[in-house]
Amino acid sequence: MNGYSIHASDGNIGTVTDLLFDDDTWLVRWLVVDVGRWLLGRKVLLPSTALGHLDIAGEKFSVRLSRQQVKASPDIDTNLPVSRQMEAGIYDYYGWRPYWPNGFYLGGFGYPAASLSSEPDLDAAQNADRRLRSANEIKGYHIHATDGEIGHVEDLLIEDGDWSIHYLSMKTSNWWVGRDVLISPRSVQDIDWQERRISLDVDRTRVKGSPPYDPITQLDRLYERQFHDYYGDGLAPSRR
Repeated sequence: MNGYSIHASDGNIGTVTDLLFDDDTWLVRWLVVDVGRWLLGRKVLLPSTALGHLDIAGEKFSVRLSRQQVKASPDIDTNLPVSRQMEAGIYDYYGWRPYWPNGFYLGGFGYPAASLSSEPDLDAAQNADRRLRSANEIKGYHIHATDGEIGHVEDLLIEDGDWSIHYLSMKTSNWWVGRDVLISPRSVQDIDWQERRISLDVDRTRVKGSPPYDPITQLDRLYERQFHDYYGDGLAPSRR
């Protein structure tokens, strides 16, 4: 999705340069959008839930905003970690309901209801800041099975219906030369962000026996059923 353009109700806003996801739920929360010369190289954050129609052929999204709304949005330094206060400021500006529990901002475009409390739990919100991760950052991370390294992250595959990361696409190392393999986030046991390392709860043999993956071929529900049935993680999609 990097390079996809974002179109407001009255014109182009910019292009997607990164995705920020929650490393606990593996849900994409924000798109980092470079607005280019229009706003002097500024970057803005847009929540994934604000996006409208996806034009795959045209590589563009529509968004239910005007250019003026985006222009007047809070200025965010995307080179710094995105804190919960930053997120809350954006949701407050647009009048949208935030995605996290104990949300205390109301309104919006029909987002899923959050469990509301009478007082916002700011301490808990602060602790949750560290869960937002960059999709660009995780690419290249080394992946280790229980019995050794097996490759590195090549890409993320996302379900655009709910913005969940369904798979990590991996290039294998010397133990299985030239192979492309999919890994489910359910198999991720730990991520060491300092060492740029992802540890799995399965061994090499288990990974090697998974349904073969061709990155050129579009994934379908049949493949997903086979994949999740193989790992027995209970995530096989329903037949439809």
